[in-house]
Amino acid sequence: MRRAALLTVAVLLAGAAVAAPQDTPPAPAPATPVEPAAPFVPSAARGYRHILDTPYIPSTFEDDDVDHLYTVWPAPLRARAEAATPAARRAMTFERYGLTPRPDAPDQPLQYVVDAQGRWSLNCFSCHGGQVEHQVIPGAPNAHFAFQDLVDDIARLATERHDVPTAMATSLWRRIPLGTSHGTTNAVVFSMALGAFRDTELRLVLPKEAPKFVHHDLDAPAWWNVRKRPRLYVDGVTKKSHRPLMQFLMVPSNGPERFRAWDADFRDVLAYLESVPVPRWPGAVDAALAAEGRVAFERTCAACHGTYGATPTYPSVAVAVEDVGTDRVRHDAIPRSERERYARSWFVDGRPEDVDLDPKGYVAPPLDGVWASAPYLHNGAVPTLWHMLHPDARPAAWRRKGPAAYDRTQVGLDVEVRAAAPTDRTDAWERRAWFDTTAVGKSAAGHRYPDALTDAERRAVLEYLKTL
Repeated sequence: MRRAALLTVAVLLAGAAVAAPQDTPPAPAPATPVEPAAPFVPSAARGYRHILDTPYIPSTFEDDDVDHLYTVWPAPLRARAEAATPAARRAMTFERYGLTPRPDAPDQPLQYVVDAQGRWSLNCFSCHGGQVEHQVIPGAPNAHFAFQDLVDDIARLATERHDVPTAMATSLWRRIPLGTSHGTTNAVVFSMALGAFRDTELRLVLPKEAPKFVHHDLDAPAWWNVRKRPRLYVDGVTKKSHRPLMQFLMVPSNGPERFRAWDADFRDVLAYLESVPVPRWPGAVDAALAAEGRVAFERTCAACHGTYGATPTYPSVAVAVEDVGTDRVRHDAIPRSERERYARSWFVDGRPEDVDLDPKGYVAPPLDGVWASAPYLHNGAVPTLWHMLHPDARPAAWRRKGPAAYDRTQVGLDVEVRAAAPTDRTDAWERRAWFDTTAVGKSAAGHRYPDALTDAERRAVLEYLKTL
């Protein structure tokens, strides 16, 4: 019965890919070799265009679906959309789901590749294309992305319109929780689930048993710090390379030949990630107070997070989860057997020694541009830097006031807070708008190192953090 269930899942995954409105184009035929072959030089500019323009996974829906999403919204919002112009209605759609305009095509989303036929394919900016005060910042965490709501509403619309191909295309995404709070995703588990149906050379296989893991939401890391990090992911599980970035392409329609054909593309993508500039604080800074903050920061925080200025350092320290005290669900969710499977896979390029099979905790990240990367902690449980510096004041439940709402005083998301998340479960969008720190994997506890600072030092450190 277990193998029958696995077979059913495999067929559903394959069916979702086959039923997609547009399959990913076949891999190009290898070019005729030229002697002597010029060495490949990764290009950040090409990497940016690859993310923006290449549909590496099948499209899930089309422009016409997006233009009619308002028909499944709650009645008051639907009435507003019905009275709006098409352009204003699309802006409402972007705002509801956390999408931002492309710099070169404002009517299209940065977070999706939209082809000439209007077909939408998810790209990396979905989680890494956020905004601060209406300024779109490629590489910033998308703290407003309502991925689960978007997929659910597309599926609901497809059902109402009897659109079988779109319903099938969304079925793959709906088999795994995509995020229980806006701005967070279940991306790591999604790659684990897809990887369970691949052998070491990425051929589709039926696993002997169902994969075991715990769903958990994560906050996307800022891309501008990739250049500093020698290892990837919150636990530093693997040495930095372009291939780990390709794990999310393991939809059934992408076979081994496509991964090999796209290998050079993702060398370019990594080059782009390492070129993303650090955003600069847009307001004034009290230089004298920031100087005081630097002294306190270097005494209390630099051993893990590094130093900044003319000669910066970054120690890439992995802190035991028992010591940092933050939510440990992410640490416990991936079994050693999964790490071993990954260490045997094509993604490590024959270097299993690059994989840490027993990470002890979470790697303290660099803090360049930290003001623009709210919310904080690996699960996104803390809305501002002020709350990071005041552990006892962290809210139990909070929601962002709007997609561009920013608090320059507390440095982070401008939020509404409550003692508990609302109990009304009838509106899924509203439920996911609230971050409930009492839910599994969402604790805001831990990282109490600021307790070593005086109140005056905390104010100074907050000012200093604006300058990084």
